[in-house]
Amino acid sequence: MDLVSNVTVYLKCNRNVEVQSPDVLIKDLGSLRCADSTVSAKLKALKVHHFTKEGSKRCVISALKLIELMEGACPGISVEVLGETDVLLEWIDVGKHKSLGQWLKVALVCLVSFFGTAFTIMAYHNDVGINDVFTELYRIVLGREPGGLNWMEVAYSLGLALGIIVFFNHAGGRRLTKDPTPIEVAMKNYEKDVDMTLIETAEREGKEIDV
Repeated sequence: MDLVSNVTVYLKCNRNVEVQSPDVLIKDLGSLRCADSTVSAKLKALKVHHFTKEGSKRCVISALKLIELMEGACPGISVEVLGETDVLLEWIDVGKHKSLGQWLKVALVCLVSFFGTAFTIMAYHNDVGINDVFTELYRIVLGREPGGLNWMEVAYSLGLALGIIVFFNHAGGRRLTKDPTPIEVAMKNYEKDVDMTLIETAEREGKEIDV
């Protein structure tokens, strides 16, 4: 084992990493920068964890453990951690997620979301008495009773659909602006909270892979 001196390695880890291979390498966890190309290539190919089919598909690895493995592979190097101090690592079985059952789950979630949202909108309109509001406005504006479907209901329905499209910043598969949608922001915040909770739980239960 050759001793490497005066070589600094910069490691930037991501908080949440998903891998498709059971063998996890340093390069899978984030970015690594080193002026010595030989050291850089060796460290990027360094295996840090192996998932088994019988074991857990998720684990938390401390940056200190990564530094220990890197210094063991290349003694004498200096490692600077610029990113996260803990990495939440999850193994995704690609073959399992391509099964028919997975597609059925996606279809079920879509149906529940669609009909659940429709029911919520109808229940809200029923609670606030939207039909009575439209009827009264029709009398005030036109001075007569509405007969069947009227233009106010049509305009309201179109406006509601347009408002939803603008709010969620999507029309079909197209994004209206470059800004993230409210649901994307909410999901990112939710994922961040989940990641931090899993990391803190692993630390508290002593399940974190550390030095």
